[in-house]
Amino acid sequence: MSAEAHGHDHGHDHEHEHHHKDTFITKYIFSIDHKMIAKQYLITGIVMGVIGIAMSLLFRMQLAWPEESFKIFNVLLGDKFAPDGVMANDIYLALVTIHGTIMVFFVLTAGLSGTFSNLLIPLQIGARDMASGFMNMISYWLFFLSAVVMLCSLFVEAGPASAGWTIYPPLSALPQAIPGSGTGMTLWLVSMAIFIASSLMGSLNYIVTVLNLRTKGMSMTRLPLTIWTFFVTAIIGVISFPVLLSAALLLIFDRSFGTSFFLSDIYIAGEVLHYQGGSPVLFEHLFWFLGHPEVYIVILPAMGLVSEIMATNARKPIFGYRAMIMSVLAIAFLSTIVWGHHMFISGMNPFLGSVFTFTTLLIAIPSAVKAFNWITTLWKGNLQFNPAMLFSIGMVSTFITGGLTGIILGDSTLDINVHDTYFVIAHFHLVMGISALYGMFAGIYHWFPKMYGRMLNKNLGYIHFWVTAVCAYGVFFPMHFIGLAGLPRRYYTNTNFPLFDDLQNVNVLITTFALVGGAFQLVFLYNFFSSIFYGKKATQNPWKSTTLEWTTPVEHIHGNWPGEIPHVYRWPYDYSNPNHDVDFVPQNVPMKEGEEVLHH
Repeated sequence: MSAEAHGHDHGHDHEHEHHHKDTFITKYIFSIDHKMIAKQYLITGIVMGVIGIAMSLLFRMQLAWPEESFKIFNVLLGDKFAPDGVMANDIYLALVTIHGTIMVFFVLTAGLSGTFSNLLIPLQIGARDMASGFMNMISYWLFFLSAVVMLCSLFVEAGPASAGWTIYPPLSALPQAIPGSGTGMTLWLVSMAIFIASSLMGSLNYIVTVLNLRTKGMSMTRLPLTIWTFFVTAIIGVISFPVLLSAALLLIFDRSFGTSFFLSDIYIAGEVLHYQGGSPVLFEHLFWFLGHPEVYIVILPAMGLVSEIMATNARKPIFGYRAMIMSVLAIAFLSTIVWGHHMFISGMNPFLGSVFTFTTLLIAIPSAVKAFNWITTLWKGNLQFNPAMLFSIGMVSTFITGGLTGIILGDSTLDINVHDTYFVIAHFHLVMGISALYGMFAGIYHWFPKMYGRMLNKNLGYIHFWVTAVCAYGVFFPMHFIGLAGLPRRYYTNTNFPLFDDLQNVNVLITTFALVGGAFQLVFLYNFFSSIFYGKKATQNPWKSTTLEWTTPVEHIHGNWPGEIPHVYRWPYDYSNPNHDVDFVPQNVPMKEGEEVLHH
């Protein structure tokens, strides 16, 4: 690394000397390099993902074959929660709760925002690093600590939190309510408080970096859509995460200090508790004020990654660049005023319900703009069907499929009929869970060469995509029908209801798809971890892409570019430009004489 590497980069001289003598600990553990922190987030997210998916497979087995004895239940859950290999109902609720928490917060939020915001923001805007490398490091370690606390809750005697990932009071507010309301619930709340602190530190860092550290010529209208989505996601996080923090803190007060924010007139086992005046519906408002924007905190980064990957692999500019930006901003604004659609059956005033119905249906418009623009980007493109492109197209498919059912759930009169059934599970898993997961897989396949300097195995990528795509629809598509038939969610067995006997075969089908799909994620894990060491060495710009991250050397250096940071002269999607002989023109290539700026 040359001595001038940080020459025009103020305040980095000391850092430059320091990086000549990196120890293992400063390079791989307490690193302040955004690229290393991105890898830390990714690998932590993958580990948490394996745990979250394993939990879902356990409770799917219970749903398909209730009262059956499975040796694996006894091995993993112990004699207390699976005597003779039969799952106890308490642990079923705990598995559902922790699965939801892990997947929403620790896999999708951290795996997408944590990994790709860290990796791409400095590289794509032309910055040496994040605005504060130290704060970035603290943000990761708080995230790691919150993940450890959450996993520790699995080992407390009464079991982990069991009030659902939405932790509604009074189940979550009264330690004596059910076994999972004890220490496990307290650890859940502590974990989330630490997670929110991590998320806020990360978000503020991303916002400041995008606003202040763009390279010369990188105006806001020349930013790749990835950066726009990370930027807007960070803003949503700063607005909405503190509300969940306040809800968690007030819940801790109710649990431990005798207050009554969320409790009123409660009887347990004939005993009258002394709580008065609180309201559990207040908690619902506070929770969903974060809970609904959280859906977009998860899906927006995936949308940005997919937009970037589609333009690159269709070899043509993204369709409607400015319309895409406007739709991201519209989604961000609307996402903060639709939370009440989760509460249509909470006794909400019907007029207020109609207001939330209106704002919910309104958000379909910017979502549809994005879907149409992706489809039009593919139209007549020179499509390169690599695994990243397949996952991007898969994401558009699941986003549209899941989004259509959102129109039903967003309407208060229709929602009342299917609320808390498997129809809801089918909707949000497709539109948020699977779509975001596909976006994350697409991002990993596309930017793996940038992260590790090696290529993933393409054939294993194809196997991973096709099996995952078939199994994802195999799991969640039938859930729409059992939901419409009235099957409620969160019941650990439906054998007490003869009404649902005919649906048991569908549950077996769903679980079979889940087990096959879960098993084939091992193909991805093998591909990922073996390619880090043995993958084919990557070239500097393997996808012939136009954005700035592909102008950095393959070998990582702290500061990203040796010598001067490149300047930007054009927008990020200059593919198939008729003024040039090659089909892609990187952003740092100056304009030719007489060349017009492409309108977008």
